[in-house]
Amino acid sequence: MRITSKGQVTIPIEYREKFGLLPNTEAEFIDDGESLRIVPAKTKPVQPGIGKQLVERLRGSGTANLDLTTDEIMALLRGP
Repeated sequence: MRITSKGQVTIPIEYREKFGLLPNTEAEFIDDGESLRIVPAKTKPVQPGIGKQLVERLRGSGTANLDLTTDEIMALLRGP
């Protein structure tokens, strides 16, 4: 990882999702004298990752047992 001239770094997605560091999440820097830790600020609760939020929002919204063939599904998606 490289720090830009503006002091910015990109946090890999797996860490952002694991630790709830979503866009606009407030973060704190903790200096223990030997290392620097970035943690979500205690003022806001840690939120689940965006992928988990999307899955939860869509859970139960689909219909099942349509018994359509692939061609029938494609025709429905493409429209008239």
